[in-house]
Amino acid sequence: MAKRRPSKAQEKKDKHTNKAIDGVASMIYKSIQSNKKPDLSLPVRSLSNVKYDKKKGYFEIGKNTKVRTLTVNTVKTFAQSLKMMALSKELIEQNDFATKRDAYYQSKNWREAKFDEQVESDTVMDDIEALFASQNLTREELRFVPQEHGGAVAGDLIVVDQDLDTGETIEIDCTKFGSGAYSVPSWVEHLQFKTKAKFILAIETHGMFQRLQSHNFWRKSKSILVSMSGVPSRACRRFIRRLSEECKIPVYAFTDCDPYGISNIYRTLKVGSGNAAHINRFFCVPNAKYLGLTPQDIIDWKLKDATHKLSDIDIKRAKDALKNDPFFQSHKIWTKALEQMIKMGVRAEQQALSKHGLNFVIEEYLPQKLKNTKLFLP
Repeated sequence: MAKRRPSKAQEKKDKHTNKAIDGVASMIYKSIQSNKKPDLSLPVRSLSNVKYDKKKGYFEIGKNTKVRTLTVNTVKTFAQSLKMMALSKELIEQNDFATKRDAYYQSKNWREAKFDEQVESDTVMDDIEALFASQNLTREELRFVPQEHGGAVAGDLIVVDQDLDTGETIEIDCTKFGSGAYSVPSWVEHLQFKTKAKFILAIETHGMFQRLQSHNFWRKSKSILVSMSGVPSRACRRFIRRLSEECKIPVYAFTDCDPYGISNIYRTLKVGSGNAAHINRFFCVPNAKYLGLTPQDIIDWKLKDATHKLSDIDIKRAKDALKNDPFFQSHKIWTKALEQMIKMGVRAEQQALSKHGLNFVIEEYLPQKLKNTKLFLP
């Protein structure tokens, strides 16, 4: 099979990636030549090691690090880290990519350095990404891509892609999928966009996305609909981020009114997570705003009899967000909303709006909400 030819832009990125990998390898080699134990300094990836700046709009990794030094006890993990970097260089050379699962099975050729379980492979890959994040590199630029797709898209958007073998430009019209939708690829850096849409609506559930898409809500509202299908994948977040910034259009999030929809799904979309703080600056969407559902919506739209009681896990998640999450602590209006939810003791799904009619969300709720976007939560 003939080797795929990368675009000029990709060649430039690959050159930077190769230089970064070579730099780390050279540092290790020099340590060995000097009879010193080589080591790798990795940032600690947790919510306790993040900082949040409203102006920047996303979680940043803190100063805490862990050092992986080559010793008798760490020799296998150290070797696996080097082999993972070597695999990255090989993928760049071949202009190819590997999923986490692919990388795990590739290690079966590494003899004593092979991984016994994929969780070990995933951890090393995450550490390698964290190592190179300081040089503005993501896992995708190391040629390791997610297995999951990036989400579904419908609306006023043309995605400009390219044939991976020939480099020929392909224009994909997201209004032409009938009852289906465009599926965001796992690697989105090369995509370009054409749109006249006024905003992007990022939707938690695929069921709600299907309802809005099947009734052409995107046409009536001049928008782009994106199904996040729960916590948005890396590709989904990166797609929304690039689309929003390059086309200069706002992002509005529409999730369930529960601690998970707010403190996990929305928070991850907007500012990222503690575990991924080293790459949040690439994958979060700082300009996103929260359309709903909100605790106040339950009252204003008379949804109380369509709610569910908060479980112990729900309450714990909400209290943890108030106590430990710097994003919610930095926005008093969010603190009040979460406290209101706990006091009310209930949660509501997006589909609760169907209490007033299957298309109430299209005909009443969203049009009314969109009339005053200044009231959306940050």
